[in-house]
Amino acid sequence: MENLLYIAAIIAAVAFLVLCISLAVTLFSVKKTLNNVADTLDGLDTNLQNVTKETAELLHKTNGLAEDIQEKSEKLNTVVDAVKNVGTSVNGFNHSIQRLTTSVTSEVAKNEEKIAQVVQWSNVVLGIRDKWKERKELEQAGYHTYEQNKNSNL
Repeated sequence: MENLLYIAAIIAAVAFLVLCISLAVTLFSVKKTLNNVADTLDGLDTNLQNVTKETAELLHKTNGLAEDIQEKSEKLNTVVDAVKNVGTSVNGFNHSIQRLTTSVTSEVAKNEEKIAQVVQWSNVVLGIRDKWKERKELEQAGYHTYEQNKNSNL
């Protein structure tokens, strides 16, 4: 029985040795995995720092671009206001011309008979002026009318 006790102790010692060896193998495997994770995290840290720098630069550029767009938008608002004022002025001018045209048309309609008389009298005056010029040209050319010859013979 004593032998049995020794055999049980040897079995327990071997089992404990197998347990320790398997635990050591597992721990070495975990150590290797943790080293890989640590290397990956170092790489991620470097990449994250680069991404952070690029993001900061991009943010600065975006802010500058936003300010530039704001300035140009304000300038464009000034131009739009100026164009709006020009449009208002043109509309006012069109209304003024429309009122003037309406006024002239109504006055012409009211004074149509007087205008016709003025045109007739102006035609008569132009006719007399043309005859007068024709007579002067004939006199300068040496031609005399019958009335002048009659007066000079007397």
